[in-house]
Amino acid sequence: MELVKLIIHSMNVSDLNKIKDTLEENFNNFWNYEIFRNELENNNSSYLVAEYDGEIVCYGGIKIILDEAELMNIVTKVNMRNMGFAKKVLNELITVASEHGCVQINLEVNEHNESAIHLYESFGFKQVGLRKKYYDDIDNAILMTLKI
Repeated sequence: MELVKLIIHSMNVSDLNKIKDTLEENFNNFWNYEIFRNELENNNSSYLVAEYDGEIVCYGGIKIILDEAELMNIVTKVNMRNMGFAKKVLNELITVASEHGCVQINLEVNEHNESAIHLYESFGFKQVGLRKKYYDDIDNAILMTLKI
């Protein structure tokens, strides 16, 4: 895969409209279109998309809360996973958080999502807690933090 064809840029409503009909199918997203659109309109939120060969293959976003950022989500299209797109987007989101003066980034991740946990740990995120039955009142969420 040639990452020269990869472009990462700020997400806008036009980008959301391109993927809105396939959010659940292609991205396993638990957010509906309206929630996502509200996030894009929130001045404290920053979302990025990764386009590969003109196709949106990954997106992620943070919400800035004072001097901290909350990683809201980072999702790669199902058929494009394990190709490094999430890593590139996460790296850019960390840069955005740093540019906004954030001193740390916090997130929750499903305890069964081993690939995401591995990704976060590779960036230096540390496990700091657990939210029991956070996902669908079944799976626990691991709380992780990265000092930047």
